[in-house]
Amino acid sequence: MTSELVTLPPSNTSPPKPRARRPKSRGLGGRDAWLLLLPALLPVILFNLYPLARGIYLGFTDAHAGLNQPTHFNGLDNYRELLHNDLFWSSFRIGLVWAFGVTALQFVSALGLALLLNENLRLRWVARTLSLVPWAMPPVVVAIVWRLVYDPNSGPVSGISQALGFGQLNLLGNFSTALPAVIVVGIWIGMPQTTITLLAGLQGVDGTLHEAAAVDGAGSWRRFIHVTLPELRTVIIAITSLNFIWNMNSFDLIYVLTNGGPGGKTMLPMLFAYNEGFRYGHFGIAAAMGNVLVVIICGILLVYLRSRLKGADK
Repeated sequence: MTSELVTLPPSNTSPPKPRARRPKSRGLGGRDAWLLLLPALLPVILFNLYPLARGIYLGFTDAHAGLNQPTHFNGLDNYRELLHNDLFWSSFRIGLVWAFGVTALQFVSALGLALLLNENLRLRWVARTLSLVPWAMPPVVVAIVWRLVYDPNSGPVSGISQALGFGQLNLLGNFSTALPAVIVVGIWIGMPQTTITLLAGLQGVDGTLHEAAAVDGAGSWRRFIHVTLPELRTVIIAITSLNFIWNMNSFDLIYVLTNGGPGGKTMLPMLFAYNEGFRYGHFGIAAAMGNVLVVIICGILLVYLRSRLKGADK
């Protein structure tokens, strides 16, 4: 029995070549990253962080207006003075009435207008454009126009009052009507951004939810309460919080309309701090007022947001 040796033919395939390794990409180091971010951080530091830190520091000093005036650290003396300043607390109460009143009435008015603009009406785009007019006007111009409207001698409000037999009206010069009159102006100038925000929220509401509720027999009011408002909850919390901050920090509108008068009935906290700093030169006291208002506003907003978010979770 013979065995034959079988030989395999030589293979023409060459051994696989080793793959060329790609050069590892080197990530940016910490120093390089900071260098790239520096152009964006410089404006933030110069125009936001530094003035904020400077204002907080001045609140603990006896800084006064004038060149080469020595400034000394006085601890909590400014805050003790504010605690016993009846004018400050009066301005703060007026500021709360103004901020809550304008924010609440702005929301109610803007919600009604947003619901109207959300309907399929003729020339709806014209109405949406006109609703932005107050927002496009500078606050100082708005204040000048409304001063002319409220003018007791030549204003249309006083003219209508006289035509109806009620006599001349001086809304901005009367102790009992000055604050309501400026609240009306605040509502008018701030309503457009609230309307547009709520309108965007309404357009994001799923239409099938309304259809399902209508099939179940829900009327327009019940669909609004149980479908529209819950879907707008996040938008409502955001816009009302921002409006409250803006309204509490109002200055230019009231400054042009009444300058805090008559008799301090429209003296908002920011206007009072402005007078202390730039009319009387008490920079330390004015900065302390700003620090106190920031803390108080943040506290009020924290309570408000927690209550609204708890309601949203239920």
